[in-house]
Amino acid sequence: MASADAFTGSAGKKDVFQGLAGCSDAALIKTLTGTVLCWNPAAELMFGHPADQAVGRHIGMLLPADLKAEETLLLERVARGETVEHYETRRLTRDGRLLDVDVSLWPIHERDGTIHAACSVMRDITRRKRADAKADELAVVVESAQDAILIKTLEGQITFWNGAAHRLYGYAPAEIVGRHIDLLIPPDLKDEEANLLERVGHGERIEHYETRRLAVGGRIVDIDVTLWPIRDRTGVITGICSTIRDITERKRAEKHLTELHAQQRHVALALHLMGASEQIPSARAATRYLPSTQGQGVGGDWLDLIDLGAARVGVVIGDVMGRGFEAAVVMGQLRSAARALALAGLSPCELMRTLDAFTRGLPEQFVTCAYLEADPARGEMTVCSAGHLPVLRIGPDATVARLAVPTGIPLGVGGVPHEQARLPLRAGTTLALCTDGLVETPHHDLDARLEHLATTLAAVFATAPELEDAADRTLAAMLPDEAPGHADDVSLLLVSFPTAPLAAAHIQLVGEAASVPAARRFLAEHLHRWHLAALEDTAVLLASELMTNAVRHALGPVRLEIWYSDRELGVEVTDRSTPRPCARLAGCDEESGRGLLLVEALADAWSTRPETNGKTVWFTLQLPAPAESARTAQEGFSP
Repeated sequence: MASADAFTGSAGKKDVFQGLAGCSDAALIKTLTGTVLCWNPAAELMFGHPADQAVGRHIGMLLPADLKAEETLLLERVARGETVEHYETRRLTRDGRLLDVDVSLWPIHERDGTIHAACSVMRDITRRKRADAKADELAVVVESAQDAILIKTLEGQITFWNGAAHRLYGYAPAEIVGRHIDLLIPPDLKDEEANLLERVGHGERIEHYETRRLAVGGRIVDIDVTLWPIRDRTGVITGICSTIRDITERKRAEKHLTELHAQQRHVALALHLMGASEQIPSARAATRYLPSTQGQGVGGDWLDLIDLGAARVGVVIGDVMGRGFEAAVVMGQLRSAARALALAGLSPCELMRTLDAFTRGLPEQFVTCAYLEADPARGEMTVCSAGHLPVLRIGPDATVARLAVPTGIPLGVGGVPHEQARLPLRAGTTLALCTDGLVETPHHDLDARLEHLATTLAAVFATAPELEDAADRTLAAMLPDEAPGHADDVSLLLVSFPTAPLAAAHIQLVGEAASVPAARRFLAEHLHRWHLAALEDTAVLLASELMTNAVRHALGPVRLEIWYSDRELGVEVTDRSTPRPCARLAGCDEESGRGLLLVEALADAWSTRPETNGKTVWFTLQLPAPAESARTAQEGFSP
């Protein structure tokens, strides 16, 4: 520090000088014109100027260029006897750094009262100013934040409330600060808030917790809240900070979307249920459909069981690529088309060819499908596959084998014809059809899973269960409870043909008029043998009309085939003419044209179907009573 010789005069001045030397803040004495007279060690540390270099120099060495006038004004105020306390300004260090300082100045008086000099004490407040600046910036950020920010004590008393909180809840800071957070909690969530306070009080951070809060007027607000503890310098938790985001619109949109998905799912499931196979007298069936438990759920699987008449059954299974409402809609279109084509009598390969052309015009253009036409009366079935999984046949002895059917290409690809196969169908046979959701998994080979399905079916049917029980047991084995859900739809159809007709007979006749009475005699004779004479008049009349049409309009030979089951009599006439007849109203002067109208009026069901080299026209009549007695009477009979 500079020598006290810089002070000339009283001992009081020297006392001031000595006091400044031990001051922890930078202290100096300067003339009223700004010349430094004394310079303590703390000033040397703060500004970097040694005392022997600072004393005698003008105070301007510490002044930034923009504050030269400020120093002159301060000295003028001191010269008038004024004390300036805690004046915040800036000063320069020797190496050019800029410091924020808190300056206090007071005048030094001579004994006669005149002011001789000014004493200045300066404290470095650079860190504090920076902290204040950051705090100001933070305050601006907090106030301009889109999310509501509030601070509360561990007991739940609100101590801070930003502008976004005001906009969200409707309470101004003056209305809410100091009040308890319970003001914002719906009655049914009081315990929830207490639990949150307790968790954060133990040091836990809670992120994106979705809940509800009360705003002004009782309005309910859906919010996403994040809470974390506020700690003091010693690490003790003193409060809780919360950021809250209004998610009311998002939750409303999610609810609307959920409702739309639920509606779509309902419609899609309804489309599937429309195909939940009807029970057909000549077959028994059990179906299972499980929507996917992942993603969009309902997909494009479909099953259908179709009564084709004359004891024949159509069986369809298909899978539209993709999931969701769109796949279900495409599925519905295809199932309706397949059912209509099957009822129109198309053979399996013709049906598949038509579906293939139909599929190419749909938005989902990759579909697998299998169609099977079972004819228990003839003991055969015809099958065509378009890239679908194999159909499994379970024999009466519970042996399981794949049907030998060409796989073909999926629908919608085009360019390659589909082939059908005609296979035997024994009484007591059960067929199992499924979609890939039942057998495909990411970690298993498909063939291995198909073998597993075959083994499962063999084990299940070895105990001769009812079909419904067999379906449940098969699903349980293929999709165990511990599995984490299924990513694709699961469809399973078990269809059984428990019995063959009680009796059947056929005759081949030439295409001439004499064949008509021969057919009548053949039919009447067998109806008597089968104890079905009650049906003779109607059956013979209708068969005569069909035979007459075949002889007059078609090419020979003509085949008459008859059979009966425990519920109906079937009569079929097959010729080599491809045009299919239809009923029409005959004119008053026409002698023909009324045969099919009789069939339409008297038969319980009738239709036509194409054959490889012609067509078949058939009708059925319901038996007047169960024909179990006829079965006994006909034991040992061979038509």
